[in-house]
Amino acid sequence: MSRSLIYLVAGARPNFMKIAPIVRALQARADRFEFKIVHTGQHYDREMSDVFFDELGIPKPDYHLEAGGGSHATQTAKIVVAFEEICQTARPDCVLVVGDVNSTLACSIVAKKQLIPVAHVEAGLRSGDMRMPEEINRLVTDSISDWFFCTEPSGVDNLLREGKSQDVVFHVGHVMVDNLLYQRDQLDSADKSGMESESLKQQFEKYGVVTLHRPSNVDDEATLRGIASALLEISAKLPLIFPVHPRTRGNFERFGLSLGPNVLLTKPLSYMEFLNLWKDAALIMTDSGGLQEETTALGIPCLTLRENTERPVTADEGSNVLVGPDPVRILEEAAKVLAGQGKQGRSPALWDGKAAERIVADLDHLLAGN
Repeated sequence: MSRSLIYLVAGARPNFMKIAPIVRALQARADRFEFKIVHTGQHYDREMSDVFFDELGIPKPDYHLEAGGGSHATQTAKIVVAFEEICQTARPDCVLVVGDVNSTLACSIVAKKQLIPVAHVEAGLRSGDMRMPEEINRLVTDSISDWFFCTEPSGVDNLLREGKSQDVVFHVGHVMVDNLLYQRDQLDSADKSGMESESLKQQFEKYGVVTLHRPSNVDDEATLRGIASALLEISAKLPLIFPVHPRTRGNFERFGLSLGPNVLLTKPLSYMEFLNLWKDAALIMTDSGGLQEETTALGIPCLTLRENTERPVTADEGSNVLVGPDPVRILEEAAKVLAGQGKQGRSPALWDGKAAERIVADLDHLLAGN
């Protein structure tokens, strides 16, 4: 049987973390698969050095599309044009996309129009909030994909309700959790003495971690002021470490907001630095999607400052509580955690570090005729 060629598409740091376990699983099946990593360049990140790929245990990308920034339309169009040229030059047997960024959407469209099968990892997630660009990307990608790899039962249910055939929808677990467990093991055996996060942790016996970046939370002065007041009050009992997104920092300055002496503001941290920080936190407050899942995987109390989530299993089964941006709710749930009465969750089914192996096994079956 000939080997199948798979293009793995990634556009930003979280995408590479999602494809990394799949790369390792494909490498273990070199008799059956070959692959190429396509970096769309959706996000330029100066920290994506050789060390970044070494940490992930994957080779550097084979293709760079250099899409860069710009509006959603401009960025998507650049990726479409560049990726089409690659597919026409060296046609793969499958294009595998992850997540819900513009790269996911753009490369799915190109592949589908060239009659190349599309596999979507993290398929079926729905927030129901069409104001989120990611929700549009998810819906469109799933409407044209051929094979669907789901992280949680809600993804399966959504896809079946939308008319997908049960034989192309697979509940496999979560590659982001695969990567999290892999990176945690790397950290456990690493010398952390020179890490910035390690020196931050040593300043406090117990601490919480905050991340905020969504426009709905940080661009509106009243909303951000309410969140800031809650953080200020919580920090009187639990010191908080806050790696600040540039957009968020700019709005704190623009609105004249201060978080007081017990909230330590830092620059954004690399993945390994940030993991080393939050994995030992007493409480995490965030509006991130991925962090809801990672905290659930490690059983760390998480308050999500959003009204909805496309990852309901983290709230239904995990350690995540949706509180929105309401300072009263934030304070109520934080007080429970500090009193030792926070939500006790469990890790969802198949979040065991073997999702990528299941995906590759399914692809082996699906591509067997190639």
